[in-house]
Amino acid sequence: MRNQRPAGTVPIVLVFVIAAMTCGGYERLMKTAFAAEGVDLWSLKKPVKSTVPELVEVAHRERVGNPIDAFILQRIEREGLSPAPQAERRTLVRRAYFDLIGLPPSPEQVATFVNDKSADAWPRLIDELLESKHYGERWGRHWLDVVRYADSGGYETDIYYRNAWRYRDYVVKSFNDDKPYNRFVQEQIAGDELWPDNLDLDPKRVYVVSDEKKRHLEARLGTGMYAFGPLVHESGLDAQKLCYERLTDWVDTTGSAFLGLTMGCARCHDHKFDPITQRDYFGLQAAFAGSIEVQFPLLTAMEINDTNQFYPRIIAVEEARTAYKLFQARVAGRELTAEEKEEKRQRLEAIALRVLELPRNAGSQPSSPYVGLMEVPTVSVLGHERPELVPTIRRLERGEMSDPRETITAALPSTLVQATGGSPSLPGPFGSRKELALWLTQTDHPLTARVMVNRVWHWHFGKGIVSTPNDFGMMGQSPSHPELLDWLAVEFAEHGWSMKHLHRLIMRSKTYQQASDDGAEKNLTIDPENRFLWRMNRRRLEAEALWDAVHSVSGTINLEIGGRPVVPPLAEDEIAALRERWQWPESADPKQHTRRGMYILVRRNFKFPMFDVFDAPVSSVSCPARDVTTVAPQALWGLNNRSVFKQANQFAERVKKEVGAEPPAFVERSWVIALGRSPTDIEQNEALNLLQKMTAEAASTDSANLLATLCLALYNTNEFLFID
Repeated sequence: MRNQRPAGTVPIVLVFVIAAMTCGGYERLMKTAFAAEGVDLWSLKKPVKSTVPELVEVAHRERVGNPIDAFILQRIEREGLSPAPQAERRTLVRRAYFDLIGLPPSPEQVATFVNDKSADAWPRLIDELLESKHYGERWGRHWLDVVRYADSGGYETDIYYRNAWRYRDYVVKSFNDDKPYNRFVQEQIAGDELWPDNLDLDPKRVYVVSDEKKRHLEARLGTGMYAFGPLVHESGLDAQKLCYERLTDWVDTTGSAFLGLTMGCARCHDHKFDPITQRDYFGLQAAFAGSIEVQFPLLTAMEINDTNQFYPRIIAVEEARTAYKLFQARVAGRELTAEEKEEKRQRLEAIALRVLELPRNAGSQPSSPYVGLMEVPTVSVLGHERPELVPTIRRLERGEMSDPRETITAALPSTLVQATGGSPSLPGPFGSRKELALWLTQTDHPLTARVMVNRVWHWHFGKGIVSTPNDFGMMGQSPSHPELLDWLAVEFAEHGWSMKHLHRLIMRSKTYQQASDDGAEKNLTIDPENRFLWRMNRRRLEAEALWDAVHSVSGTINLEIGGRPVVPPLAEDEIAALRERWQWPESADPKQHTRRGMYILVRRNFKFPMFDVFDAPVSSVSCPARDVTTVAPQALWGLNNRSVFKQANQFAERVKKEVGAEPPAFVERSWVIALGRSPTDIEQNEALNLLQKMTAEAASTDSANLLATLCLALYNTNEFLFID
């Protein structure tokens, strides 16, 4: 391993840190320390495409499907391990479906793959799933963790972000389109500066927007990443404090998401472990200083004019409402006469007829979802502050606003720039984000490709090659396979930064196709945490994926894509924790209640209860990897929650419609739907005995309830909750 130190040695930078903390000379010693070792940090060197190990160096050469396997097997053999066998086909198809689209395969989809013995069956399955519109939802949800997505600001009032969902839909579309990752990064940091544009029309093509303008609008949507950060409502009383909190969030999130570095540690003092100074930190704040959140219209000027043309009809509606209120006041407290009843009917009819008469091409007409009546739809994105209002950025002693020091100009982190060449200076408050984005997406940048490749690896295997995805610094974990990480990073950039190319490469490897249940004693002794990937890791479904699986198996899932967040109903004990009930505005259409989990409203100070139980991330900061806990409330939700029991009833009804209610056929079909396989003989007998026993003990009970109880039990099996 490159730069690997002998066991038990202490990095020289830590010696300097300890000495500095002891004698108070930390800041004086920073430059000396990093001159000695900091710039030699493996992650700050340009990635080099390592030579793929020769087959002669690999004993299990028949297990080499592509270069990934050669790197993995070389390390496995070096450590004295042996690789696990390939997983069975039913396991592989289920693994692929959940990995790429986050949904379980249907029994028919499982059977098709299991019975397809052609040599290209596995690659074809991967390609089919990558072309699914649900791929973007699955992988978009992963990215939303990284950029701390939420629909509200958090803290006491938890103010609502009515346009955050547009960024979420932008992410889903970007993954579905296989947008090159370098373009994806550029759009989010500086879409407005790199592709400035609006939706103004060509006079000869009224109401038609060119494809180029649509792409530029989409690029601007990407900057919405900076428009839904955590926000203290009361900070609006102090403009300087609000600006500082906003810039802090933007720099911290940029460092975590794109650089994989703990930039925030340098806000109050020079970073104690990584070569990032306080001047570097505030230099990035200065790069964002000229930017503010703006509301960008999603209509052309012609469409906005149409909206304004018909606005008097809205006034007419309000006047009709006022007239009705006056009528109510006049007749309050007494029985209406026949004439008054007719007057009431006419006034109500007048109100209704005036919403209905709105033109179909006027702004956000009633048939256009998710915006108010005749409201011009907008998106929250980054724009430029007026020059005279751009704040001066100063280095703050210990990060305290009350102790400003020297003025800091916009600049890139100096030590990182040494690795890429060029100057750290940025043009100033306007245009700095553009230069930052272009610098980050250089093909030989030491961090950008490495960090994203590692994230993709983590989301496929449950653990990254670097197990600390947001920390590639001194305190992060060293890579388990450094040569493989570099090979993948260069390969990623060479193939147009294509995410789908990366998926194909990883999933077609024999390493990905290994079984997860291999428990060879020797392997467990040498590498109990499976750091060197001698087998596949078993992974629990994330909260949203579990929600999707429950509804998919029951047959109730609504696979509509995109749009405003949905708000499913909550039980009394669930909503009791919410300060104000109106903050959970239940969706009126019951069909919306079974949308995919990623579309459920994300409030920062009130998590959807089921997601909270199953380790949904804290959305105030970038989440590199979700926690996986095993706690009693998870079992209680699975057994007692009214929503999951309702789905168990729907599951039972689905099975009855497909094969009837006879116990043997019912048991067989329910296993195939829920777990992708037939029950074993033992499982079949136990299930039939359970049904027989419950029937005898509750003769008067509806048999449908007994079948639903069996379906509920399947929802609570480890095999349903985990992916092998």
